[in-house]
Amino acid sequence: MKMQWQDRPMRGAAVTTQEWSTRADLAEAAIVTRNLRRLWGIPGTLLGVVAWPAVRRERLFFRWDYWWQAHLIDCAVDAADREPTPLRRRRIVRIARTHRIRNLRGWTNSYYDDMAWLGISLERAQRTQLIEHRSAIEALEDSIFDSWAPEKGGGIPWCRGSDFYNTPANGPGGIMLSRTGKVWRAEAMADWIDDNLVDPTTHLIYDGTRPDRAPADPLDRAIYTYCQGVVLGLETELAVRIGEPRHAERVHRLMQAVADQLTDKNVIVGGGGGDGGLFNGILARYLALVAVMLPGNSPEDTEARDLAAKIVLASAAAAWDNRLEVEEQPLWGRDWSVPAVLPGYGNTLAVFTGGTVHSSDIPERDYSVQLSGWMLMEAAYVVSAAGY
Repeated sequence: MKMQWQDRPMRGAAVTTQEWSTRADLAEAAIVTRNLRRLWGIPGTLLGVVAWPAVRRERLFFRWDYWWQAHLIDCAVDAADREPTPLRRRRIVRIARTHRIRNLRGWTNSYYDDMAWLGISLERAQRTQLIEHRSAIEALEDSIFDSWAPEKGGGIPWCRGSDFYNTPANGPGGIMLSRTGKVWRAEAMADWIDDNLVDPTTHLIYDGTRPDRAPADPLDRAIYTYCQGVVLGLETELAVRIGEPRHAERVHRLMQAVADQLTDKNVIVGGGGGDGGLFNGILARYLALVAVMLPGNSPEDTEARDLAAKIVLASAAAAWDNRLEVEEQPLWGRDWSVPAVLPGYGNTLAVFTGGTVHSSDIPERDYSVQLSGWMLMEAAYVVSAAGY
């Protein structure tokens, strides 16, 4: 296996839109080469192996991570939107089909956040690539819509039977519903998040709440980057569709909080493996959405768009500078601000416990980390193509 550090461009050199497209191509190719495989040898199937290098049980898809595969579809749609080709369109069809086969029991599962991510990706594939997924989208939409539980203090719960009502379910759930026409419910979900999960001091978004624990403190005050991302995405969607000033104002407030507390020199800070490997990529995706979609001509609107674009481009430049090249393809680091580490099998592999996938001992091994890098390169292209 050939590994090297690539020669770096002069710091400060401008990166063109075409260069960002090339970098996104390379990120896509790395996933296709290292991770995409047939499911159980079935012709016409394609799914992402959850690690590289992978052990046998991973190559056999004993573990497959539903929501990671949903983001694979989303990234595949990004690439097809950027440069449509028959191969890319065919890949989306195959991955979606394989998702349904591997899930065994249809399109849905027990986790509302998982279903929201899949719904977002399939709706985008249908809307932008004309790939028919009407029945799947309707099944996912119905599950999310029907889980709304204001009488219990929600919001929608994290999963079926749970008393935990959280941002990772309500944020993407709201984005999906706003795009499928149930805008009034998406707005109610955004208002619920704003009423219940905003830190009054930092203005960042908490993870979730368990209302049944009151009068004891019901809040889980963990701050995750993807929670900020999905709220930015949801409020931007509503600012476009409804035009109520409060939605853009929430974007302004949260953009400043993210810039002040979750970036260093405009680069998104931290990172991890397992499920956490996707968190920063999701934030970057929805920062790009703010940059290109947030309406309005006020100074606050312009500042929010400009700030979102700066964070995406600075983060993508840092991730590119700190990548490894393995067989001439990029390998992204778990933390975009420090050099990536070459993964091996290691002593600790990613495991699923308590509803969460925990990191491999070298997080770069986890498919989530590499998907996040691809997502970031596609976001940088979108922002650059918009003229930033």
